Amino acid sequence: MFNRLQYISQGNTVEEQLYNIHQALDHGCDWIQMRFKNATSEDTFTLAEALKILCQEYLATFIINDNVALANEIDADGVHLGLNDMGIAKAREILGNSKIIGGTANTFEDIQNHVQKGCDYIGLGPFRFTKTKEKLSPILGLDGYQNILKLLKEHQIKTPIYAIGGILTDDVDSIIKTGIHGIAVSGLITKSDNKTKLITALNEKLYGNVIV
Repeated sequence: MFNRLQYISQGNTVEEQLYNIHQALDHGCDWIQMRFKNATSEDTFTLAEALKILCQEYLATFIINDNVALANEIDADGVHLGLNDMGIAKAREILGNSKIIGGTANTFEDIQNHVQKGCDYIGLGPFRFTKTKEKLSPILGLDGYQNILKLLKEHQIKTPIYAIGGILTDDVDSIIKTGIHGIAVSGLITKSDNKTKLITALNEKLYGNVIV
């Protein structure tokens, strides 16, 4: 099952990353994407090893951002690839068919290309401006999602699509109405003073009040 709520990790050190991810897991988020840019290879491996064990304890899905070799080495659940990272087809050759491969998209054509090459889910964005990611693609907004989801329906593409980029709690209802499968958030959870209340509210919106 592709959980509707993904947490993309934040933190400048292994300790900060572990704290933030532990907080997200503790308060009800069960899909973690490890994003640890500009870290040393040693620190990245240390974090990944610790997170694999942590996510197993919480029965959470563990995805690594960008690093296919690391995902393969530590046997993570999968990898998420940006538009300028290793191609989906090559990653599939390395990881095999049992692993999850997600891809970043900004256009309908991006999605088509990813799906044809074996992508399991799409992170479509950005919804609005965000400081989390450098070199941001053109902002999509609600209209962008509506237009792309309409094209996906016309072409009978049923790959799960996640909205990403500057999403706030009040945006979720409108985003889900477009046909989006779920959301991927980072700062929204990291900076929350009441993560239990926030994650519960997000899950209620995403699952339509179904207990998750």
